[in-house]
Amino acid sequence: MNAVLLAVLVMLILAVSRVHVVISLFVGALVGGLAGGLGIDGTMVAFQDGLSGGAKIALSYALLGAFAMAVASSGLPRLLAEWIISKLGTESETAKSATIALTKFGMIAGILAMAIMSQNLIPVHIAFIPLIIPPLLKIMNRLRLDRRLVASVLTFGLVTTYMWIPLGFGNIFLNEILLGNIEKAGMNTNGINVFTTMAIPAMGMIAGLLIAVFFSYRKPRDYEDLPIVGAKDTEDEPISRYRVIVAVIAIIATFAVQVVMQSMDFEADSLLVGALVGLAIFMVTGAVKWREADDVFTAGMKMMALIGFIMITAQGFAAVMSETGEVENLVTASADMFAGNTGAAAAAMLVVGLIVTMGIGSSFSTLPIIATIYVPLCTTMGFSPAATVAIIGAAGALGDAGSPASDSTLGPTAGLNADGQHDHIRDSVIPTFIHYNLPLLVSGWIAAMVL
Repeated sequence: MNAVLLAVLVMLILAVSRVHVVISLFVGALVGGLAGGLGIDGTMVAFQDGLSGGAKIALSYALLGAFAMAVASSGLPRLLAEWIISKLGTESETAKSATIALTKFGMIAGILAMAIMSQNLIPVHIAFIPLIIPPLLKIMNRLRLDRRLVASVLTFGLVTTYMWIPLGFGNIFLNEILLGNIEKAGMNTNGINVFTTMAIPAMGMIAGLLIAVFFSYRKPRDYEDLPIVGAKDTEDEPISRYRVIVAVIAIIATFAVQVVMQSMDFEADSLLVGALVGLAIFMVTGAVKWREADDVFTAGMKMMALIGFIMITAQGFAAVMSETGEVENLVTASADMFAGNTGAAAAAMLVVGLIVTMGIGSSFSTLPIIATIYVPLCTTMGFSPAATVAIIGAAGALGDAGSPASDSTLGPTAGLNADGQHDHIRDSVIPTFIHYNLPLLVSGWIAAMVL
């Protein structure tokens, strides 16, 4: 069996069997490295070399968690939560039922809008999740809102936006990475409107979202009102207007720094710098007291620690997969198996993209790997340039939703599991895999056939 395929299968089987994701990634990388002929020493060296690639991401998320906890300590999220709860508690029974339904719809729509804007309008990616979601958990509990639905909504906004709309992160994914690597591989993409080309694959994502909202997770689900892990109980403390104002200023400053740095193409990590700016504002203004700063920041870092460790391990896993050289063999073997049958070849390329991305955990990292292999294959099979763009774009995006190591699933888990009641694999990974990867396989194949 191909080493990459074997490694991903081992990793997924272990993760679904409730083995910790970090251990699952490590064992999968070890199995893949040995199957790929690297040996124990070669596998461990490649794994260790890859770990450094995730260190910056892990530090950025740790500081973001600290910033989120500082915002929470200001009382701003509690102010928002209390306002919503007061609206739910002062209605008559008939009016309350309508209010609850309207609040559910408004909350889902608002979370979806924030997830979409985080990719293009205000490109902060998952930075908003630990700020917004944990304070809303008690309201979700009162509304009996299924958190699997919220995870599906968040992942939809995080993935569909960049794979379809060429703005912000979408501009990087579609124009710089997708079209850029296809042109490097020798195919002319002049005249291709990437927005309309990727519209058909995006329809699969939309279909998955509608199924999740109106069928799969529409029924109420009960949760306990548990405290946020690591958060200080401030229910009885009065809310300081000054600290709330500082929190608003810090949030705006943090997002503004990220937007400016990304628009000016700074090499420094915008998420890291933005979190530092926000924390500095809290410290300088005294909104977070010096004697409390250590507890606040430590609690926030603990909240995001899981994401950091998984991200670091995923980089090691990806490094081992690349070192084996088996990705190209997997793609070539899959395409050769269906030589002459364009429909089967397109399906094989999409499935391989799904497997590779689920292992690496990032569609942005997967695209450069598969584009150089897929372009000559698509040319040989007679696919048009537009169909080639759709196949490679969909193959790259496949697996981002539904991967245990993807920040598109890790981000929602970090927010929804703040009180320890949302399992990463069963409540984020499996729901998003079913509702997005399966429809995207179908819509990506349709795009390959009609374009």
